Amino acid sequence: MTDYQASDIRVGDTEREDALGKLGEHMSAGRLDIDEYGERSAKVTAAKTRGELLDLFGDLPEPRPAFGRPVPPPVAAADRSPALRHKVVPVLVPVVAVGLAIGLMFIVKLPFIFLLPFVFIAIASSRRRGFNQHIHNAHRQAMRDYRDAMRDQHRRMRPDWRDGRY
Repeated sequence: MTDYQASDIRVGDTEREDALGKLGEHMSAGRLDIDEYGERSAKVTAAKTRGELLDLFGDLPEPRPAFGRPVPPPVAAADRSPALRHKVVPVLVPVVAVGLAIGLMFIVKLPFIFLLPFVFIAIASSRRRGFNQHIHNAHRQAMRDYRDAMRDQHRRMRPDWRDGRY
């Protein structure tokens, strides 16, 4: 790495971990006692800039944290997502259907233009928006359970009806 040390650049977790490792090396070499190591490691975890980290190593020899030149984040390539297809197809299908209906009317030469709104409504409403098979199945199961419960209730009440209590 190069020795680019601009002190106002913010540091990330990897730089803090590197500085903690270097402090550990100084403590294992006997340059820092346990209390100094605790104080400096607390300051390392709270450091926000490179200058704050380097100030903690001012009275210590190498190893010191070395920072590289900051690299701008890579520009993401604009790729085509399949979401475009999901947006275009539902709009394109009714438009094409209406266009075909208009074309058919002009080919046949019948004045059925007044039927176009009905054709468009039929095509647009044929797609069930928001249909969820799981919800549909759960609703059907709930209706079956209700029907079975009512049938059981009816069977339990049948002897009372015969006796004339109801």
